[in-house]
Order: sequence, then structure tokens, then C-alpha cells
Amino acid sequence: MLDITKDIQSLTTFRRRSGDFMKQLKKSKRAVVLTVKGKAAAVVQDAESYQRLLDLAARADAGEGIRQGLDHAKRGESLDIEEFFAAFEATHGISG
Repeated sequence: MLDITKDIQSLTTFRRRSGDFMKQLKKSKRAVVLTVKGKAAAVVQDAESYQRLLDLAARADAGEGIRQGLDHAKRGESLDIEEFFAAFEATHGISG
């Protein structure tokens, strides 16, 4: 959850107190929104939290791919294995 009193700061303040911000990021695990001329310009977060975000996004992408594949199969838009390999080999110039 974003705490606007702590998690939104100007880029100038971040530059002046970057060490303090790094400690805050590591301790709180919350991202900080940096502003330029009062508008959000960047988001800074600790590496561990960013990696967790990437992992979550990858799992969401995989889940969406599976969901789409199941939808295609239900609509009869899938290939059986022989058709798939024939098309794959033809596309990639592989002789089976």
C-alpha cells in the first residue's frame, strides 16, 4: 500500500538523501514514487522487491497463456500433435 507521506518524493530530495532512501527501501520493501515538477516521473524500489514483482508477472503471463490455450482447445482451434510437428518442421525447414 502506498503511503503518500513517505512514498512520494521529489527527485531532488531523493538525490540529496539517497542513502536514507536506500535504507528505507530495504526496510519497508515499498517502492518510492519520484516526482519532477510535481508529476510522477519514476518509481524506485529495492532489488528483492523488484525481483518478486518480475516473478509474479512471469507467473501471470504463464497462467494467461495456459488459459488462452484452453480456450482455443474448447473452440476446436488447436492442432493435434502430428499436425503441429508437420507445421513446425515446414516453418523451420526441418525434414522429418
